[in-house]
Amino acid sequence: MKIGAQLFSVRSFCTTLEDLGETLRRVADIGYTSVQVSGTCAYTAEQLRPLLEAAGVTCDLTHYAYDKIVGETAATMAEHRAFGCENIGIGSMPGLFVPEPDVAGAARLFVERTLPAARAVADGGMRLSYHNHAKEYETRIDGATVMEYLSDAFAPRELHFTLDTHWVARGGYDPVAEIRRLSGRLHCVHLKDLEAGTGRFAPVGSGVLDFPAILAALEDAGTAFAFVEQDDCYGEDPFVCLKKSYDYLKAQGLR
Repeated sequence: MKIGAQLFSVRSFCTTLEDLGETLRRVADIGYTSVQVSGTCAYTAEQLRPLLEAAGVTCDLTHYAYDKIVGETAATMAEHRAFGCENIGIGSMPGLFVPEPDVAGAARLFVERTLPAARAVADGGMRLSYHNHAKEYETRIDGATVMEYLSDAFAPRELHFTLDTHWVARGGYDPVAEIRRLSGRLHCVHLKDLEAGTGRFAPVGSGVLDFPAILAALEDAGTAFAFVEQDDCYGEDPFVCLKKSYDYLKAQGLR
């Protein structure tokens, strides 16, 4: 399992292509060799690929525009192939984070709209991966959590899950149990800790989550990429936070 950096953690340093290139170099200097491109400035494959190569890192997951994934699936796949990425990420479900959402309606529409793209991506030898927040565990459809509903609605080859350890715990569920439930569908995950008492985001290994157990479960589940993410560093330098997480994970035997 390879350690990666989720660039959303340092998004304020990725507002231009020049800044993105510098950020990739700084992330590489910490020791990361893989990144997820998310929350950055706009880019084309022709612009991104040389930046990755210059920094000596690979992009192994994105969060990509949902409408383009479902409306321009072939172009989305071609774009990802052009910068060497086999994992196409969906950051959240449309309609889930609006005031008084119709969760059941949003989830059913999501399945209807996404299934053709998911099948095309799988048929093309790539992976479509859905990233959760707490809300997918806090809300239910016919007695099932939204995450359970989605994992039942899609075949394993059609939809993977970028399981986020922090948000699973914030949603009231055990990350280890969810990793086991979704084994084989977790090619990429997000590692993020939970600060004791406050529930705030924290560098991996500094909070209350049982990361030795989480990492062991991920190895058993066949996870290939574990991306460190910290949505908010509360005034601390986010590169320092990324290094704290990297150092902890390296001490646990990850690379």
